This record gives sequence, structure tokens and C-alpha cells, in this order.
Amino acid sequence: MLESTVAAVRPLDEAAMAAARELQGRLTKPAGSLGALEPLSVRLAGLAGNCPPPLPEPAAVAIFAGDHGVHAQRVTPWPQEVTAQMIGNFLAGGAVVNAFARQAGASVTVVDVGVATPLPVDPAAPGAAGPRLVAANVRTGTRDMTGTAALTRDEARAAVEIGIRVAGDLVDAGAGILLTGDMGIGNTTPAAALVAAFTGADPAEVTGRGTGVDDETYARKVGVVRAALARHAPDPTDPLGVLAAVGGLEHAALAGLILGAAARRVPVLLDGVIAVSAALAAAAFAPDAVGAMIAGHRSAEPGATVALRHLDLEPLVDLGLRLGEGTGALLALPVVTGAVRVLHEVATFDSAGVAEK
Repeated sequence: MLESTVAAVRPLDEAAMAAARELQGRLTKPAGSLGALEPLSVRLAGLAGNCPPPLPEPAAVAIFAGDHGVHAQRVTPWPQEVTAQMIGNFLAGGAVVNAFARQAGASVTVVDVGVATPLPVDPAAPGAAGPRLVAANVRTGTRDMTGTAALTRDEARAAVEIGIRVAGDLVDAGAGILLTGDMGIGNTTPAAALVAAFTGADPAEVTGRGTGVDDETYARKVGVVRAALARHAPDPTDPLGVLAAVGGLEHAALAGLILGAAARRVPVLLDGVIAVSAALAAAAFAPDAVGAMIAGHRSAEPGATVALRHLDLEPLVDLGLRLGEGTGALLALPVVTGAVRVLHEVATFDSAGVAEK
């Protein structure tokens, strides 16, 4: 599945992008006056192969959840059990992502791809309309990457392919845009390792304070990332190997979601540092997958900015967020919709009878 999905990722359609640029030039507004929205609309036309591209709706958030063996290195003060507890909160509709999803009219799907502790819900129980749970646990948390590889290559592949399947299921159900979400206590540590591995940046440059750790924990966290990279020396041209060595199950699944969306020519709106670290892996698998990626926001985690720069993506909003879950992507969603709606609904100078300069 991974190989066929990568093979299906194609470059943006140049003719559709040329048509979108030409249309932007005829709309009743000064050229370039919509700033970043104009090239975004052009890129989305190229992704769809049509001008105007379809409106990016309905929106579907996919939250991938997993735990991390590196938690044993005391990189966060939060207990690992919070991952499972937050899944219960997502499914009950009580998290920030739920509030923002209701505001945006987006669906929420929670995927257990590697949670270590028992979930406070029964995934087999029928539920009411609302957030749904997909039980797809590859293993109960990764191994401690400072002592051994976090995952085997087969486990990493399984997680990537879960993400691909989730993308396909959501698109088949009618989603016009996918939004990345994540949950995993300690997951900013493997995210920093992934960013450093794929970009060559120093661990101190890409490691942040996550949930707000103190100076002692932060220094330990940087040392953990540095030690893991030194131990495994991951090869950035081997993305599956990088994910296996220092990644998390949710990172691998998010890379699969991005690849699956790109293969289906559906845009994927990235959230914070977990998502953009996974996006680096997706781009290493298939460079043209970047054409499907939209950077929702600039996370306060420093690794996010380094990763976005490497991907040549400019975030749509910058609000100092560092929550994850998909919250920043949801806040950026109306911006994406607006960029496309302009091509559908704004009159041209000719049709409106408005004189050009």
C-alpha cells in the first residue's frame, strides 16, 4: 500500500494553476491585494487539476494518538495515562479541538495507533453521531529511542499505512479537506528528533518546551534528542528508517495521512510541530506531496518553524499556539475556504462592469 500510494502522488497541474492566476488577475480587486490567499488558491487549483478548485469542505480532523517509550527519560512531567484519558475527552466532546471543530463544522475521528494504557471507552460500543474512535493499535507505545529503535521497520510501515487508510476512508466519505490532529504525552521529543534528522538542524535549535517544562527538564530533553540521533544516525533519504529509529506511531500515521491525501488530490491542513515533523517524512517519501500541504499555523515549538522553512511552507496564522490536537489547523480552515471561495464567487471586471486601471 505504501509504495502504490507514493507512486500515485503527482506534481501540481500547471495548466490549472495558470488558469487560476489569470482569473485572479481579472477579479474586481487590485492584483495581489489578497496577499497569501492568492498563491494558495492557485496551488489548490493545481492540486485539483481544475480552476476554480472545489471548495475545501466538508472538513475532517483525524487525531492520531500514541505513547512513547522515551517518556521514561523524564522529558515531560505529565503521566503517560493522560494520552488515554484525553481520548475519552475527545470522544465526549470536551476538548479544545472539539469546540473548534463544532465552530468549523468539521468531523472528528480519533485513531488509537499506539496508546499504551487501556482506553476509558469501548471502541466496539455503538456511539451517537459525533467524534468516532478507530481502534488500530500497532503496539502499546514505542520503545525508548535512547536505548533502541523506537519501532521496527514493519511497525513503522504499519502505522504509515493506517494513516493512508484513514485518509482514504475520510475522502471516500466525502471529506474535501483533511486536518491533522495528534495526542501523545511526550510526543514533542520524537518530533524534535524527526525535524533534526530530516533537516540537519542541531537538536537545541528544534527542541522546545512542549507542555511548558522547566529548565532542567528542557536541558534533559535536548540531551535525549541528541543522544538518540547519535545512537541511530538516521538517514534522511530513508524516511521509513527515520520514523522507525526516532519517530512515534502517531507521527508515522500522520505521514501516511498526508501521503494518502496527496495521492487522492485532496488538501491536507497541517497543525503544529507533530504534524510538520510528519510532513517532513511524507515529503521524503514523495516530494510532490508538499503540493497538498497547507501550513495552518506557526507553532510556538521551534522545530515547527525549522520544518516549515525546509518544506518552503508559510503558515497562515501565527497565534503562539502549542496545544496540538488539530486546534491551529481548525482556526486556519476559514482562511483556506475563503481563498477558494474568492475564485468561485468574486465578479470579474468585465462581468461587474467595473473599469480597470
